[in-house]
Amino acid sequence: MTETVLLVGGGGREHAVARALADSDADLYACAGNRNPGIVELAEGFETLETTNPQAVTEYAESVDATLAVVGPEAPLAAGVADALDEAGVYAFGPQAEEARIETDKAFQRRFMAEHDIPGCPDFETFDDMEAACDYIDEYDGDLAVKPAGLTGGKGVRVIGDQCTAAEAKEYLRDSDYDRVVLEERLVGEEFTVQAFVANGQLRVTPAVQDHKRAYEGDEGPNTGGMGSYSDASLELPFMTEDDYDAAVDVLRATVDALDGYKGVLYGQFMLTETGPRVVEFNARFGDPEAMNTLPVLNTDFLDVLVAAREERSIPQLSFQPKATVCKYAVPDGYPTDPEAGAKVTIDAENAGDALLFYASVDDREDGIYTTTSRSYAVVGIADSITEAEEIAEGALQRAGTEGLRVRHDIGKPDLVQQRIDHMDEIRD
Repeated sequence: MTETVLLVGGGGREHAVARALADSDADLYACAGNRNPGIVELAEGFETLETTNPQAVTEYAESVDATLAVVGPEAPLAAGVADALDEAGVYAFGPQAEEARIETDKAFQRRFMAEHDIPGCPDFETFDDMEAACDYIDEYDGDLAVKPAGLTGGKGVRVIGDQCTAAEAKEYLRDSDYDRVVLEERLVGEEFTVQAFVANGQLRVTPAVQDHKRAYEGDEGPNTGGMGSYSDASLELPFMTEDDYDAAVDVLRATVDALDGYKGVLYGQFMLTETGPRVVEFNARFGDPEAMNTLPVLNTDFLDVLVAAREERSIPQLSFQPKATVCKYAVPDGYPTDPEAGAKVTIDAENAGDALLFYASVDDREDGIYTTTSRSYAVVGIADSITEAEEIAEGALQRAGTEGLRVRHDIGKPDLVQQRIDHMDEIRD
């Protein structure tokens, strides 16, 4: 039987999923709020709709006789899209809303970790009174990370002693309209991500990736959804050991054991500290950009993973090419604080050379491609080393065109990677 897969979402992460499914024995359909030209080209059909509307997504799934679905972004998961698809008999590779709280509710996330003795949890407190939270900042002996409990697209966290002062953090809280916030100890080290395919109580892990959240080169500026990322030709990153990677996987395994019936991708964002990996956060889906580092080097047929998950069979062991990857995003001017939406851009996808080009939050109209308020497109270089992969990605950016867009050119460059290695050597010493 030929599977019909519905892909929900229209960003770079979803373009990577579409590409992973394009060579499999499946008919691909997609829906999103924007027309992603890369997904449109790969899909048998594409519907523009509100992906946080479970009824609209389910009706489209039924209209194309979908047998499987992959839910890309977090907002549809929070809205119960996976619940609705499952109820309609379309197996959704993505957690239902209750399990997705591991990402969508940071207060729940920390309480869940504490209640189930999941390793790597920092000290934390939750508050629904912002003045009480400000008092806690005054009383706490050390620096804190300030996190809104709900979804903020990766842009809501403020870290005292890094991104702001204590006074600025308190002003941020008082000016906000957040219902709840989490205040937790600031973790110092190097961040990395490990993503896992999860179903039927099993997990299969992928290579570690380091994302770059800050908007500007040298890790300056506000947080973004991610300006780019890199992975190495091994499971670990250059500043990690095998034991560091294994400890992160142990955290993911303990979390899957504690989550009853979780399915989809579990993304662990870790801080490698002097005592080992600590959990920065969990996400209930592929990372963006990390999916673009992981899926292009996956040898295992992603469709086989989806079918095994639905059939409650053992998930295939994953095989990856022993290659390094570097991903760089081109974003609208002003992103993330004041992005210029609606600007027409010229992207020469045919001239990306040896790199892969992934369209992200752009809108494909009759007269061309236009920016939205989020990231526009990404290029991924793949090679034997990070340095070679970075050179491929950089060359592709120049050929594809970045007029009216901005890029962090330093991602994956040898001096920045070496800074990470030196930083961890200093911490370990």
